[in-house]
Amino acid sequence: MASTDVAPAPALKSTHSSWPLLITAAAILMVTMGARQSIGLYVSPLNTATGLGIANISLALAIGQLVWGASQPFFGALADRIGPAPVVVAGGLILAAGTAAAPFVRSEAGLIVTLGLLTAAGAGAGSFSILIGATARHLAPERRAFAAGFINAGGSFGQFLFAPLNQALIALFGWANALLAMAAIALSTLPLARMLTPRQQPAGSGHAAAAAAGESSYGLRSQLAVASRDRSYWCLHAGFFTCGFHIAFLVTHLPTEVSLCGLNSGVAALSLSIIGLANIAGSLTAGALGTRYRLKWLLFWVYFFRAASIALYLLAPKTALTFYAFAAALGLSWLSTVPPTAGLVAKLFGTRHLATLFGLTLLSHQVGGFFGAWLGGLALTRFGDYSWMWYADIVLALGAAIVNLPIREAGMRAQGADQQPA
Repeated sequence: MASTDVAPAPALKSTHSSWPLLITAAAILMVTMGARQSIGLYVSPLNTATGLGIANISLALAIGQLVWGASQPFFGALADRIGPAPVVVAGGLILAAGTAAAPFVRSEAGLIVTLGLLTAAGAGAGSFSILIGATARHLAPERRAFAAGFINAGGSFGQFLFAPLNQALIALFGWANALLAMAAIALSTLPLARMLTPRQQPAGSGHAAAAAAGESSYGLRSQLAVASRDRSYWCLHAGFFTCGFHIAFLVTHLPTEVSLCGLNSGVAALSLSIIGLANIAGSLTAGALGTRYRLKWLLFWVYFFRAASIALYLLAPKTALTFYAFAAALGLSWLSTVPPTAGLVAKLFGTRHLATLFGLTLLSHQVGGFFGAWLGGLALTRFGDYSWMWYADIVLALGAAIVNLPIREAGMRAQGADQQPA
């Protein structure tokens, strides 16, 4: 616990005063995730305009999945040091620049730079690890899972909002102008970033915040060494790898799957929107349940439910109604893995370096995302459909369910910090 000579920050820990911070973080994630999760709607227009082929475009987007994950530990460590606001501002500028430049490239290398590097890194600077890390240290431990679920729901609402918005912009103004509009919307994260640092605590005072929250000032290098020897931490990485594989495959290739089934692009846009809407419920439910039940069991059931949903989809007739029902089922488990995963990282190691440690699990998530997006394109090119990808999704989801069971949920936190039982 914090020493008595360190003044606590009760205002920051009260339920009432935490809402502005949570709403701001959710709004930022709404923009960054909404832009990313709608990118699959641009695959067909990009292919028509550039003639690069689905496999090459998939590779660029797969690299984007990897970069989005790889950037988060870096930006998370930077946010732990200097505060989240300048990191989010830089990310918004990079995201806008990459999105605005994408319509003007006509080569695979150009797509890799714009959609694979710039937009992915910019979105990563305003994503889960930075935003959850920015809020968790100002909240009482019992509210962190709920906060992660609430912020995650903001990203889901972004997908619900941005999928039909992108589809409408593409239909009305063309895909190039639609991307320019998305670049302008990305700049809305800049004024929001200033609200991420509560007035009660100046930006960059990470050690003071850690002390106020009952955390130690354990060094990052030492904390990484401790985490690298923790089996529970690696189990979280393994499960998140599968989550990324599944989500990136669907975000990138669901519109093409809909097309292969003889349905129009409106079905794909509405399906992506339904996923986002259902994940609002899934995220909030996961966050609420995380305050009452063991987080590792929540992860087990989320992954198991995902495997069952895919199996039922494969057995069902491929109609618009099937896709809508499938999207609703997927949405309930879509990113509801985030609150319990972030909550377990905080239980194991505290919140002082949560942005970095959770960011590293997101890197594993996006390594899986790289393979999900890339292999989906290769499977379609070689076999003409995605059957083998669906089978792989089921097997990996079942494996992810099982791998979370050995997690030692009441385990060690940062040195000097209190242990928190499940």
